[in-house]
Amino acid sequence: MADQYLYYLFLLLLLPLPLLLFLYVVVRPRPVKISIKDRHVFITGGSSGIGLSLAHQAASEGASVSILARSRNKLEEAREAVRLATGKEVEIFAADVRDYEAVKKAVEEAGPIDVLIVNQGVFVPQELEKQDVDEVRFMLDVNLMGSFNMIKAALPSMKEARKDRGPASIALMSSQAGQVGIYGYSAYSASKFGLRGLAEALQQEVIVDNIHVSLIFPPDTETPGLEEENRRKPPLTSTIASSSGAMKADEVAKKALNGIKSASFIVSCNFEGFLLSIATAGLSPQRSFLMAYIEVVAAGVLRIAALCFQWNWYGIIEKWQVACTE
Repeated sequence: MADQYLYYLFLLLLLPLPLLLFLYVVVRPRPVKISIKDRHVFITGGSSGIGLSLAHQAASEGASVSILARSRNKLEEAREAVRLATGKEVEIFAADVRDYEAVKKAVEEAGPIDVLIVNQGVFVPQELEKQDVDEVRFMLDVNLMGSFNMIKAALPSMKEARKDRGPASIALMSSQAGQVGIYGYSAYSASKFGLRGLAEALQQEVIVDNIHVSLIFPPDTETPGLEEENRRKPPLTSTIASSSGAMKADEVAKKALNGIKSASFIVSCNFEGFLLSIATAGLSPQRSFLMAYIEVVAAGVLRIAALCFQWNWYGIIEKWQVACTE
């Protein structure tokens, strides 16, 4: 009987091997490492929050850092903060990512970029019916069109520089609201979901140029704008999203930079984000055959979990509606 159990255990251990071998063969793009030291890292939205934390960490790892934001005063403060903390000088560029010509000029002045981190973002939570159209347009223009502008401006010199400088990275700062829609996030989620389509298509366009795309999905992060966002959130939004805790900007920056260095396409920042990345893997690129294996075997279970979450969320909405009509 013991021999029979050992036989079944041996078969159980063998079962994943053909799948693992298959995944090892088919996963694309192939793994690659992207160095930060002695490379030019250009960060948008770099004067505060996650962007500033990224600038600190990249500079401390020996990168030549440039940051771009709208306010020159905040950029000056950020440059001084990085200098005091790391002893490294940071180049600053004041421009609005919605203005393609201004962004293009900044990129030309900055010189060839090795790691472009498109980090700018704005968030104004509100039900779509109640939200001003100008606020919707503002989020779409900054979060989505601003990303197009930045990448389009940087690509020519990034491609040209690959001949001598090794693999490059374009990283897009999305959000967990770019993985799942939440009540009160209609416009914001639309802008962040759009980044995924941009990233997936862009990776196919630039892979031959040795440029590798990463898509980062942070949860709520303790930044200067979070307090204001929380004040404006509809009560239902706060109730539904209450299970997701906030992370510190330094923690998100560290996760993001590690993901960029490993050229991971999807970069999650906490365990909840990790589960969301598996549940929403779809047709996204995957460099790790082991991670691909986890996505394959866990997909069904996580779909059941997702349906349970939706059941809970819609239950909360129904109870809210009943309470409002009483």
